[in-house]
Parts: sequence; structure tokens; C-alpha cells
Amino acid sequence: MIALFAFAGAGAFAVFIAMTAAAVIERRSLKAVNYALGNEGITWVEASADGMLVILSGTAPNEAARFRAVNIAGTVIDSGRVRDELQVTPATSIEAPRFSIEMLRNDDGIQLIGLLPEGEAEATLTAAAEELSRGIAVADMLETAAYAPPESWQAAFDFGLAALRLLPRSKISVAADAVAVTAIATSEAEKRTLESELARLRPEGLALSIDISAPRPVITPFTLRFVKDAQGARFDACSADTDAARTRILAAATAAGLEGKASCTVGLGVPSPRWAEAAEAAIRAIAAMGQGTVTFSDADISLVAAEGTEQAAFDRALGELEAALPQAFSLDATLPRPDAAAAGPAEFTATLNPEGRVEMRGRLTDELQRAAVDSLAKAAFGAGRVYNATRLDAELPDGWPVRVLAGLEALAELDEGNLLVREDTVEVSGVTGSLSASDRVSQILSGKLGQGQQFKVSVRYDEERDPLAALPTPQECLATVNGLLAGQKITFPPGSAEIDAQTGQLMTRIADTLNECAVMPLEIAGHTDSQGSEEGNRALSQARAEAVLLALQGRRVEVGQMRAVGYGESRPIADNDTEQGREANRRIEFTLIGAPAVATAAADPSAAPPATATAAADGTVIPALAPPSDGAACVANITALLERDKITFDPGSDDISDASRPLVAALSELLGQCPGVPIEVAGHTDSQGTERNNRTLSEDRAKAVLVALAESGVDVSTLKAVGYGEESPIADNGTEEGREANRRIEFTLIGAPATPATDTAAAPAAPAGAAAPADAAAETSPATAQAAPQETPDFSNDTSPSVAPQEKTLRPTARPANNG
Repeated sequence: MIALFAFAGAGAFAVFIAMTAAAVIERRSLKAVNYALGNEGITWVEASADGMLVILSGTAPNEAARFRAVNIAGTVIDSGRVRDELQVTPATSIEAPRFSIEMLRNDDGIQLIGLLPEGEAEATLTAAAEELSRGIAVADMLETAAYAPPESWQAAFDFGLAALRLLPRSKISVAADAVAVTAIATSEAEKRTLESELARLRPEGLALSIDISAPRPVITPFTLRFVKDAQGARFDACSADTDAARTRILAAATAAGLEGKASCTVGLGVPSPRWAEAAEAAIRAIAAMGQGTVTFSDADISLVAAEGTEQAAFDRALGELEAALPQAFSLDATLPRPDAAAAGPAEFTATLNPEGRVEMRGRLTDELQRAAVDSLAKAAFGAGRVYNATRLDAELPDGWPVRVLAGLEALAELDEGNLLVREDTVEVSGVTGSLSASDRVSQILSGKLGQGQQFKVSVRYDEERDPLAALPTPQECLATVNGLLAGQKITFPPGSAEIDAQTGQLMTRIADTLNECAVMPLEIAGHTDSQGSEEGNRALSQARAEAVLLALQGRRVEVGQMRAVGYGESRPIADNDTEQGREANRRIEFTLIGAPAVATAAADPSAAPPATATAAADGTVIPALAPPSDGAACVANITALLERDKITFDPGSDDISDASRPLVAALSELLGQCPGVPIEVAGHTDSQGTERNNRTLSEDRAKAVLVALAESGVDVSTLKAVGYGEESPIADNGTEEGREANRRIEFTLIGAPATPATDTAAAPAAPAGAAAPADAAAETSPATAQAAPQETPDFSNDTSPSVAPQEKTLRPTARPANNG
């Protein structure tokens, strides 16, 4: 029995020793393998033991790394004890490169840069470029790659090639998903034509960016001719270097008796930056004399008084003109006498009939001049359309050839007309289908005849002969769109932003209308009824407006200058308590961005439905306001515009938001109607943040508006930027709506009595962007229309700049805060 127990004990002890030895071998094997792998920097292998075996698992980056790990483990322990369960990362295929090309075309040739897929694209593009370059070597820096292009590549490539053929001065960037076109047009009319053609050619689904600029024309000589006679005041020609100068010149002409609409071309080539100042002074001189003519040809001025002008009036007006003219200009003034008329029958006439045939009669000096006149006429009117019945007279006055040739060149600008050349005058009269023809005729005569020479221009514009007159204006286009919407609404399923299928034909008709018009800035406004939460309604109206924008873009409408805005339930046009009213309030409206609103201060708000005061500003064409009569009226017009829309900035920044750029452009147009008016541009913030930072931010924002106006051509020498920070609230800063209302820019007439802030703060804050009632607008306007006309303050001793840090020169007394 003892022997049996001894044998069993020895067996158990042997098993224990065997198990202990196996565990020791496992631990030592794992330790040795892990040390060897770690020493080689291999961290992606996980080793485990199973008895005498060592199992390697994990994912190797490639097959070579897997083989190396197994070999390292086999050098530490017997390779027969190593079990390989390693995985290898699958090899990835090489991605196709991004195909794109840059095509640059100008008068010096064509450059091609980029990567194309192998095939016919390179040969097609190169052949087209060589054809367009007309013998000039093409800079070919194209490369190809043997990869399949994306499905949309061919359509984008074909469109880019078509754009290259269409645009002689352009840069075209083509990718599979987008095409960017940058080009230069010779005129605004050509710019509109090119934009319409590119929009027509654009493939479905291709993102297209178009930037076509039309530089201002170069006017040589820079000409202005103002006439006041028995027929009234008028411009035979008018040129200006800036929009502000044009406004000043037209305002001076209106004060001198000009009636109706007049045009003045803005172009390059002005002889002096004080052109508008000289033109104003000359027009005032004509008005002071009663009748006469003044002609500018660059810096040379010819003033001719009407026969019968009193010597005293002529001397007085001439003296004031000479005193007001800048030094760059020279003046030649004439007071005709009854006995100063030229005698003798010498004259030359030319008649241009409606068929384009010109008949010339009268006298020329010699055969050389006759040949020159005949050649010029054939070049201008056509070789088979010239009839020359002139005779020779060697006793003609000096300068006769120059006068005849200048008159013929001017007559060629007309569709039908007459030319009369005499010793004392050159007269051109007729009919044209170009608004600029009268300007061009005056430019030719003033430039060719020289300073002090008299001429007369009587050119009538015939709209039926003008090929551009048939193009609809933005207002006419918008009226057509609103007419379509009056017949049928754009509808959506309840609570959805997806356009109803039955509205598809209406969207197509709207798109066709917009495609027939020039690109114009439009606001697509979404509105809802009052059912549901205010924020939910605003979000739904925003989504619906964006859906309409995308639907128009899908129908190839250029939407680069359009914006979608959701107003929710804030602008009802009917009673939301009835089903008919709610249906009327659920609508989409189109509005021209920047169109000034019609002043309704005289209207009785009680006599109209609650939403009538804003209906015109929300969805119909807003007619332009009449030119302001004084500074108070000017600021009232600006305030009326800002009641429709407000200037916004990026949060915490003085950068004007892109959405407000059209509004700044509209403000510059209004300010251009009243140059020289002293106006304070005031910046205001809410109460969030420190008082010091808010004051600095508001001042920087006011200055940013001033800079933007100056870049738009506004003379800001009488404008002052002031920051009030949070000290003049008009609403409760305890609500988001109140803070939004307090973040604002205001325009105030300097010297006008300010409306107390407590009056405006007492009224409920209007939603952002909503138009105020007419009577409230009259009470809260920074410059009230009842203010007496103000004299322009004297800034002669104010040497500080208009936009200067911490400018406080003309800051009014701080208004009390009202946060209640």
C-alpha cells in the first residue's frame, strides 16, 4: 500500500515538473521573440504561445515585411515551432490624376497649359488654337495621361473650347466639375451678349463662374457741349470721368433749365480731375447770360454768347467763369455782333439719305481737296454710295479743307442727315439710332476745328433705329415675372421645400423671361403664414426661396447676382386668421436688390391693411425717388432705403458682408444725387462685449462704409464716420431681436436736430429687414424731413481726414441709453 502511494506521488510530482517546465519555455520563447521583433522596430506583430509553438498574428504593410518578421522569429527559436498567421495589407490601385486645362487667349496669341486624358482632346484643342491664333505660334504646354477621364469631362472640355472661340481676350479654366471664365468685353452691350451666350451654351449640371469686365471707353477728345437757346437747354455732347462728376454736371444743367432725361458718358481721358468743377462753372455762366453755347474739347473751352446778349451780362458772367475755372483750362469767349456775320455765298453741303447714299455739292479749293473729300466719303459711306457735284474755287477762306473733312466725318456718325459748311460755322443735323452719336459728332467737330471755332449740332435720337432699345430694362423684366406670378403662384407641399410638379411650367416661363434679360441683382423672398413656430417658419421660407433659386439655376439662369432670403411670417399681406389670408401669405416674391423704396410718409396708415405699407417694398418694382431738393430730403431717401434692408457685417468684424454690397451700391447712387451735403455715418452695436470694444467696432464699421462708398465713386469729403458703440440703443438688448435691431448703420444730416433715442426705443422693435410704417419712419428718421434747409458747414479749418482714427470733430452730444 505504501508502495502504491509512493508511486502515485512520484507521478504527480513528475506531471508538476513537466507543466512548470512547459510554462517556463513558453514565457522565455515569447520574451525572446518579442524582444527580437521590437529590437528591429516591428511593432505590428502580436506573438502568443501554445505549448511549444509560437503563433505570429497581425497585419503586415507588405509581403516583404511579413517574410522578414517570420525569419526574425525563426532565428530566436526553432523555425519549426513558429506558426505564421500574419495578414498582408492589400495593395491599393493608383488613383487617376485630376484632369484640368488653362487656356489663355489675347492679341499676342494663345497659351495652353494642363493635363489631358489620352485621345483626340489634345489634337482637337491644338488645332482649334492654331486656327484662332491666325499664324501666331501657340504656346503648347499640354501633357497627357493614360487614365479614363470622369464622365463629365468631355462636356466641360467642349464648353471650354466653345468659350475659347467666343472670347478673344480671356482666360478659361476647365475641370471635370467646373469651368471658370474670365474675359474682357469692349462694351456693356457686348458684355451682356457674351454672358447670355455662355449661359446658353453651359451644359446641364456644370458649375460655371463668369467674370466679364467692360472697361470704360476712352473719349478723345474729352468733350462737353451745352447749348441754351430759344428751343431750351440741352447737351449736344456730355462726358464725365466719374459717376459723381456726371451727377454734378447734370445737376448744374438742370439748374440752368435742362428738362427731361439727359445722358452723360462716363469714360477715360479726362484732361483734369477738376473737370466737373469747370463744367459746372461754364454751365452757370451760360445760365447767367440767358442764352449761349459752351464747348469743351479737352482743356480748351469755347464760349459763344447768343446774339443780343448785353455786354454787361456777358462781362459779368465771363468774369465769374474765369475766376472759377481751374488753372488747367483755357477759355476763348465770343460775343457776336450783328455786323460780324460772314458775307459771300461760299458753302459746302452734303446730304445723307435713309438708304445711306450721300450727295455732296458746293465749293472746294482744288483738285487735291476734291480727291481727298471723295476718298473720305467713299471710305465712310461706301464706294457706290457717293455722288460728288462740287466745283472748285481757289478764293475760299483759310481752313476750308479742314472744316469740310471734319463735317463729313461727323455726318458719317448719323443714319440720315445734312451737313452745311460756311466760313463762320459748321452745322450737322439729322437722325440717329445711337444715344452716343450726338456726343461723337461734337467730339469730332471740336477736336478737328480747334478752339474758338463755331459749330452747331442738331441730332435727334430715333428709338426705332436703335437695335439696343428693344432690350427690356431690369424693371420691365421684373414686371413680366411678377405678371406671371400674378396668374399662378409657386406652390409647395405642406411643410415642404420641394416645388410642386404643377409649378414646373411656371418656373420654366420665369426662367425664359430672365434669360431674355441682362443679368440683374434679384432677391428671391420666401414668406409663410403664422402657423407653427416663428423660427420654423423662417427656416421653411428660407429653404423654399433657395429651392426656387436652384430651380432657376437648373434652367440655365445666371444666378450669380441673386440671393434667396426667408422672411417667415414677419411680412404678411393678408389676415392670418382666415384660410384665404394664410394662402395669400404663403408666397414667393422677386425684388430688385438696391431699388429705393417709395416714400409713404403722407399716407394714412389706418386707411390701409396692416401689411400694405410693406407690400411695395417686398415684391414689386420699386420706382426711383425724385432727386432730393435739399440735404434733409437726401438723408430721408437714404433712411427709407435702409428701412427696407440694413448694412450687415461679418460677426465681430468691420468687413461688410457680400450680401450688403448691392445695398452699398444703391446708397452710392442716392448720395450721388446730393453731392456736398454734410452727413454723419454713425455705427451702433448691441451691448454684448465691453463698452470700449463696442465703441471701437462701431467706429471701424462706420469707416468701412465710408471707404466702400468712396470706392463706388462717392465724394466723401463732407461725410464723417462716428462710432457710438452701445450707448444709443433703439430696442431691448435683452432679446436677440433687440440686439439685431441695435446693430445698425445710420445716416444723419450734420446740423439737423437729432430725434431723442427714448422716442424710438419706446416703440416695439421691428423685425430685421422689415419696413416700418410711414408715420413711424417720419418720427424715427435720423434726419427728419421737416428740418429747415441747412447751410453747408465750413470745413476750411478742419485738417483732419474724413476717415481718421478717433475722429470726433463733428460728433453730436451723446444720446442717453434706453435698455428698457
